[in-house]
Amino acid sequence: MDASEAVTELLTARLLSFGGRGFAGAVDPGTAAYRHLAHLGAQAIPLLERVVEEGTPAGRAYAATLLSELDEPAGRAAWERLADEPGQIRFFQGCVCEELTLGEYARRSLDR
Repeated sequence: MDASEAVTELLTARLLSFGGRGFAGAVDPGTAAYRHLAHLGAQAIPLLERVVEEGTPAGRAYAATLLSELDEPAGRAAWERLADEPGQIRFFQGCVCEELTLGEYARRSLDR
C-alpha cells in the first residue's frame, strides 16, 4: 500500500477499528491505511487534512485521530470541526461494536 492508496481507503472507510476485529482479530483495510499513514509521520499531515474534509465519517475519525498524534493542535482543531457532524460510525473494539455519530466520537476525543 502506498500513501495514495491509504488516503483513498480512508476517504471511503465504512467502519472504525484501530486493532483486530472479532475473535479472529481481522484487520480492516481502514486500519491498515491508518497504520501506513502513521508510519509516514509529519509527511502525512496534508493527506490527513484532506480526509478530514472529504472522507466518510469513519475516515474522518481515523484522520483526526492520527492528526492528534502527529500534531496535537491540528488534531484538536479537526475534532472541534467534527463535533457537530451527524454522520454515523460503526466503531469496533475487538468483538464489541458501537454505533454513534461522528460528532459524539469527536466530543469524546476532545474530552480525553
